[in-house]
Amino acid sequence: MADLPALPDDALRIVALGGLGEIGRNMTVFEHQGALLVVDCGVLFPEEHQPGVDVILPDWTALRDRLADITAIVLTHGHEDHIGAVPYLLAERPDIPVIGSRLTLSFLSAKLTEHRITPALVEVREGGKLDRGPFSLEFLAVNHSIPDGLAVAVRTRAGLVLHTGDFKMDQFPLDKRITDLRGFARLGEEGVDLFLVDSTNADVPGFTTSERDLAPAIEAVFRTAPRRVIVSSFASHVHRIQQVLDAAHTHGRKVAFVGRSMVRNMGLACELGYLTAPDGLIVDTQTLERLPDNKVTLVCTGSQGEPMAALARMASGRHTINVGDGDTVLLASSLIPGNENAVYRIINGLTARGANVVHKGNAKVHVSGHASVGELVYCYNIVRPSNVVPIHGEARHLKANADLALSTGVARDRVLIAGNGDVIDLHDGHAAITGAVEVHEVYVDGHTVGVLTEDSLAERRALGQDGVLTVIALIDRDTGLLAEGPDVIARGFVHDESAFESLAPVLEKTLAGAAERAVTATAELERRIVRATESWARKALRRQPVVVPVVIDA
Repeated sequence: MADLPALPDDALRIVALGGLGEIGRNMTVFEHQGALLVVDCGVLFPEEHQPGVDVILPDWTALRDRLADITAIVLTHGHEDHIGAVPYLLAERPDIPVIGSRLTLSFLSAKLTEHRITPALVEVREGGKLDRGPFSLEFLAVNHSIPDGLAVAVRTRAGLVLHTGDFKMDQFPLDKRITDLRGFARLGEEGVDLFLVDSTNADVPGFTTSERDLAPAIEAVFRTAPRRVIVSSFASHVHRIQQVLDAAHTHGRKVAFVGRSMVRNMGLACELGYLTAPDGLIVDTQTLERLPDNKVTLVCTGSQGEPMAALARMASGRHTINVGDGDTVLLASSLIPGNENAVYRIINGLTARGANVVHKGNAKVHVSGHASVGELVYCYNIVRPSNVVPIHGEARHLKANADLALSTGVARDRVLIAGNGDVIDLHDGHAAITGAVEVHEVYVDGHTVGVLTEDSLAERRALGQDGVLTVIALIDRDTGLLAEGPDVIARGFVHDESAFESLAPVLEKTLAGAAERAVTATAELERRIVRATESWARKALRRQPVVVPVVIDA
């Protein structure tokens, strides 16, 4: 961040490295008096046009030479889009203190164990206060679709910032832990200089439905299902799993968890008391196999259509659990934007196998974890912030949230719609965008991080759509011409044996032209073969395959 304007000692700088313009990879960096504070560090899940990508990380390149200045990472809650990138940041500096609630840190610790990282964890709870360098932190309870969510108030010499994290205002939450609106109002009386507000449901009218209102629909599934009930949910959605456990117990069914992350997270939730179940209700899958189908409940991952998750493999017949006639599959999560096609593909696959699929589109089996318009306006009115920056949402969500702030009286020049990388400085009570840092997509592909490029993804898409042609050219070094006709190996599209006959004269002409100009370098010959083959393929095949040239000296 060296190219940015100098930051006065009594000013605060805020840079979002993810989460603005997208649902995922949330990461906000605060800078004050030479110190940095990171709030959340999550991942974004890939879309269909990003084949082979596991997850996408925030781009903290701008911080790489300042990792020693990070005083702490503060986590608002335990969802992957807020904690999933922490192991990758700690891999670069393992001793950064990580601050969060009990459940959040438990979920994170399990992930860090897999990465062989021993973290410095600092557990906090609502009402707690903590100082880290020039930052004074206060934590407030917020209700969300996972227990132990926190908003964080950050006090500095530049002013008071309130970061909501993900939240809603459910008045009847399953864990009886409501959003601390009294705390929000108290901070409003103190004077909130900058309000960073969850935008996910800013275009949804009214108030978000209470979790308790789902109980009748879930109960109906268990009451009417003739055979097995298979529930798919996020591996961190403790509240929803609690409702499933309660319904299963009421109807005399046993429950088994399927999928590594689901087994791990629900095991932790049970150990810590966030998930409760009567003795004997939760069993392993081997025990379920010995029970009649109408006494069986399976809880698995894959509600977003993830191709390697348990539900996707069941839908395609690649899982040891065979879904069939009479089974009921309950998708107990909402659709994350971009996942619609993958989810409906799974619904169709399960339906084709004879299952009855119950989802948000045909039953009231999910509610959002985010505040809708009524709740957001209520918060603006009690907090009365001087400046507002909508966070956590796509462009349409950020704009809708900004409009809500304006409607409650926040001045137009104090409502900032920022994007990833934009730099916001809070100085003398006024927030303004003062610059930007460069941010890119950072792809995790297997064991590699940040190596996969957009060009590589374009090649993968081309391979999937148009196939690959390997062109083997045996060249006479004395003449520079083909010693014999080229061999063509095609993969990924249908063709007959004569399809490539017209390619030979094209390559002969190309190599003859190269010989006339005394071009002999293998790399240049390969480049010309690729260019000529691509041009030919567009005309002859109406395709644009990936061309792999192989030049052999005869």
